[in-house]
Amino acid sequence: MKALICENYGPPETLRIVDLPDPVPGEREALVDVSYAGLNFFDLLVIENKYQVKPPLPFSPAAEFSGRIAALGPGASGFKTGDRVLGYTGFGCARERIVCSVDRLVALPDRLSDERAAGLSITYGTTLHALKQRADLKPGETLVVLGASGGVGLAAVEIGALMGARVIACASSDEKLAFVRQFGAQEAINYATSDLRAELKRLTAGRGVDVVYDPVGGALTEAALRSLAWKGRLLVIGFASGEIPKPPLNLVLLKGCDIRGVFWGEFVAREPQAHRANMAQLLKDAASGAISAHVHAAYPLSSFAEALGLIARREALGKVLLRMGPAA
Repeated sequence: MKALICENYGPPETLRIVDLPDPVPGEREALVDVSYAGLNFFDLLVIENKYQVKPPLPFSPAAEFSGRIAALGPGASGFKTGDRVLGYTGFGCARERIVCSVDRLVALPDRLSDERAAGLSITYGTTLHALKQRADLKPGETLVVLGASGGVGLAAVEIGALMGARVIACASSDEKLAFVRQFGAQEAINYATSDLRAELKRLTAGRGVDVVYDPVGGALTEAALRSLAWKGRLLVIGFASGEIPKPPLNLVLLKGCDIRGVFWGEFVAREPQAHRANMAQLLKDAASGAISAHVHAAYPLSSFAEALGLIARREALGKVLLRMGPAA
């Protein structure tokens, strides 16, 4: 089988496609023919050894996939050969075949394609956990989404709107904002040309916002924190800007507000029942069309550098995938 391999830490151009023996499923494991591997911003950090997840070299990037079960190991139950599934493994998915614990697999409904399913676990899983379990977002509240046109940002716009929030999408270009308006954003702010804090004050008539979804970090975090209403919640999703902010904590005191961390991978491990309930909801919503699970592009494995470069340059509108094999 072919696999994309990181042998030494570095930029996407240092990765290599190699031929490896097919893996064999062990106890309670499944062998899956991968259709698509989902790429995320943190994959760029993982291959440069700048992320909290540090796989031992050599490894394959990509933390999520869709595909079809080719074989089951001893004691593996709940699935059968030929079942279409999605899975999350943390890393290792950019390969034609993968061995995965059946506990990490979710069966796909007939109405959901492999392509749309491949990017559902992390971006939409993170976002539903963030808005449901961490923010306790309520209908009628105002939700601000930073980096709204990327994978997690678009998921936050869609899920926030579905939960009944007034969604204010924030991004770095008018093109990106026009894109996210199609998915439920009611207001939009270009923070490359406008003052984020001033615009949020204007759009809320001085009241402030209830929840901020922040996958960007950097200078935007403090501006967003200053824009929170009384008892507002700032969700720390990630630091796509490359800068981990250090906001003044006196703002938290004065506003009676919260800064809440969102670590989806740990949530999956610690609260598996809640995670499965979230995934069941997401699959239902994706299959019905209530959420788009929008794919910007699916690249052949040979174009991995182009795919990762699109994410690195912040040009992706939604999800970017690697196409690994036949898909449904």
